[in-house]
Amino acid sequence: MIVGPIAAAAGVKVAKMSGRGLGHTGGTVDKLESIPGYQTSLSPEAFMAQVENVGIAVIGQSGDLAPADKKIYALRDVTATVDSVPLIASSVMGKKLAAGSKNIVLDVKYGSGAFMKKPKDAKTLAKAMVDIGKRLGRNMTALISGMDVPLGSAVGNDVEVKEAIDVLQGRGPSDLTEVCLTLATLMIASAKNMPIAAAKTVAAEKLKSGEAYTKFCEWITAQGGDVTAFGNKKQASVLYEVKAPKTGYISRMDTEKIGTAAVLLGAGRKTIEDSIDHAAGIMIEKKTGDFVKEGDVLAVLETNDEKTISAAKDEFLSAIEIGNKKPKKSPLIYKIIQ
Repeated sequence: MIVGPIAAAAGVKVAKMSGRGLGHTGGTVDKLESIPGYQTSLSPEAFMAQVENVGIAVIGQSGDLAPADKKIYALRDVTATVDSVPLIASSVMGKKLAAGSKNIVLDVKYGSGAFMKKPKDAKTLAKAMVDIGKRLGRNMTALISGMDVPLGSAVGNDVEVKEAIDVLQGRGPSDLTEVCLTLATLMIASAKNMPIAAAKTVAAEKLKSGEAYTKFCEWITAQGGDVTAFGNKKQASVLYEVKAPKTGYISRMDTEKIGTAAVLLGAGRKTIEDSIDHAAGIMIEKKTGDFVKEGDVLAVLETNDEKTISAAKDEFLSAIEIGNKKPKKSPLIYKIIQ
């Protein structure tokens, strides 16, 4: 929602198919459906016409795209090969290659909220995917970035769209802004065959000038979404402050558990058939490295179902460790592989 408009404002054609959330992971399609009227299904002809005319289109994944991958994915679950790097790489790249993009930029995460917990494992996966794409003539770039701490402050659907708009209007969280600018830079450099330093200047200018936000509005409107109505949507009916149980530094956050807490509030799915409360989510007030006093607000839980608060609060608190020493800051951007 941030990277695409920045790149599109710089003249890059962004054609994106995204999925829905399952488990602790969020889905871009679910977030976009928070915007009143937004259509996640377009005909192939309408999709490509919008990419050509607007510069960006984002739709839900098609069942006709790499259909064998679904069968292989199911087999991985029952053959204890879910964590097989070759199978992960082929699954991800099969869909990217089938979609037909010449330039592909991947954001490969590591940390507590990612499948790959260590940077070296994320690097192995990233290299495998980059090699597959290169062998088939694609311009490949992979960014390895940290997910030990949630990016930005918002976890959910409505709240993340609002935060994306904040970033595009120049008032978003610095960590989220940094990662998005880096990814947009790599997209511009790849598609425009520009040096990374020059592409970085272009990306920063498109964000600062407001052109990226204008492109966001143009994109959302083209797919039936009402950007102005979204800003006036009602907040969740129940807001609950999670407070620090003791004084000290936040030494660690388990990002996966925080995602699970958001699911418990109604922001995600336990099974693919579950419905979502788009207003449910979490606004994080304190993050790893921050000093907190007992009773300080760590986060605000948002939901329309008060019965979910107790379990979500317990899950969120179990994700937070508070100690006496300020922890070392881990790098947000670990490596770029091309």
